[in-house]
Amino acid sequence: MRSRGKGRVVVIAGPTGVGKNSVIKGVIKRCNNCVDLVTATTRPPRPDEKNGVDYFFMSEKEFDTNVKVGNIVEVYRHPAGFRNGTYAPFFNEHFDKGETILGDITIEGARFLKDHHGILGIFIMPPSFKILESRIRARKASMPADELERRLALAKKEIKEDAPWYDYRIVNEEGKLNETVDKVIEILKKERYIDE
Repeated sequence: MRSRGKGRVVVIAGPTGVGKNSVIKGVIKRCNNCVDLVTATTRPPRPDEKNGVDYFFMSEKEFDTNVKVGNIVEVYRHPAGFRNGTYAPFFNEHFDKGETILGDITIEGARFLKDHHGILGIFIMPPSFKILESRIRARKASMPADELERRLALAKKEIKEDAPWYDYRIVNEEGKLNETVDKVIEILKKERYIDE
């Protein structure tokens, strides 16, 4: 993936259920020149999701073709079996415009982008693991016990092993999303990723 543009890349990561996508949406609403990174996936769209807005939805064959021609530049296989990856045509278009791209991607993807673009990494932490578990349960009441255990184990690993890699760690307190968005915007201003 080329790096000739003047854009900036911010990875906002964290375990499932921590509210990172809500944080990204909140920042984009309040900041000009910021855009949400739309990645490619082989997961089927949910009823409220739109192609090219939430993800670039692809069949396994389409995904493979895009990997081969260099349109998908890093690939993560989700524990549920589908694949995700950074979609270079979207990324390059916005990077070349000089925009600040905010993405919720895996640490593997973050490391790839850091090697190529020098990202700013922000890890969103839960107030407690107990609260995170209740958030995960609330998202899908019918979740099988083995899937819940897998998600909780992954969340523990991400908090323990991945979080220290990021430049900043912010706690998303219960019911205080706006304050969390404020903290992220303060960091982006401090690092000169957005204008005052």
